[in-house]
Amino acid sequence: MDQFAQLIVLTLAAGTPLVYAALGELVTEKSGVLNLGVEGMMLVGAVASFAVAATTKSPWLGVGAGILAGAAVSMIFAVLALSLMSNQVATGLALSLFGVGLSAFLGLEYVSVVIEGIRPLAVPGLSDLPIVGKLLFAHNPLVYLSLALFAAVHWFLYRTRAGLVVRAVGESPQSAHAIGYPVIAIRYMAVLFGGACSGLAGAYLAVAYTPLWVEGMTAGRGWIALALVVFATWKPWRVLAGAYLFGGVTLAQFQAQALGLEMPSQFLSMLPYVATIVVLAIISRDATTIRLNAPASLGKPFHAGA
Repeated sequence: MDQFAQLIVLTLAAGTPLVYAALGELVTEKSGVLNLGVEGMMLVGAVASFAVAATTKSPWLGVGAGILAGAAVSMIFAVLALSLMSNQVATGLALSLFGVGLSAFLGLEYVSVVIEGIRPLAVPGLSDLPIVGKLLFAHNPLVYLSLALFAAVHWFLYRTRAGLVVRAVGESPQSAHAIGYPVIAIRYMAVLFGGACSGLAGAYLAVAYTPLWVEGMTAGRGWIALALVVFATWKPWRVLAGAYLFGGVTLAQFQAQALGLEMPSQFLSMLPYVATIVVLAIISRDATTIRLNAPASLGKPFHAGA
């Protein structure tokens, strides 16, 4: 049972960056904007957080820097796609490539740097309890924060007037504009929130999960987060479940190696991506569900004068 509890703890830790990035992208897409630059924003957030943490010796300042860096990079996308009305798919892909290159350049001097990362909680008298202690009181603080973010996003989207407005903008921006809502401003805020969440996901990897800086350390998690939003059919609770599912698949490769299974390491490393392809292939067969749940104006530009 202790091994089972430890496996759950490791699965939650592996799935946390996907929770952050996918929830941010979910809100962005709910407003009708498709930002494919999640991978690039995560990497910029990771290198910014690691650099600040290494300089200030404060990983929490690094987390703040990662959030700000992700939001700043998402602003580039927002200006190009929302104000200048460039193609959202092409702009998102360009942003991802930009983030990969920028993070590699900025992180050159931090490759061999060692920092003191954010450690899991150790609650006296509780964390040492058998099974329950590990399951409830031994996670990294950022894991708890991701669960709080999930609850906040779900409440915001489905229990508040502002969340209803965001969803209305994603469904019919022309109607929202006709009754006086600032569609472009709302989409700007949604994109910034998505960028901040992606930066936080990168910061988690750099100052909590690893903690170190390696070029391309997200290893495709940004693309998996994008797939998760579709897998979840734009529902927060399914995003959470999917993130932990893929976190468990990621963890499976290490468990298989620990058990001594005779498999090439390359095959084990590709398991999360194979799982992503399989899940998307299965979901894409149910076109009706996707059509009913996807925001009607997703990826479509909007001009206030239209």
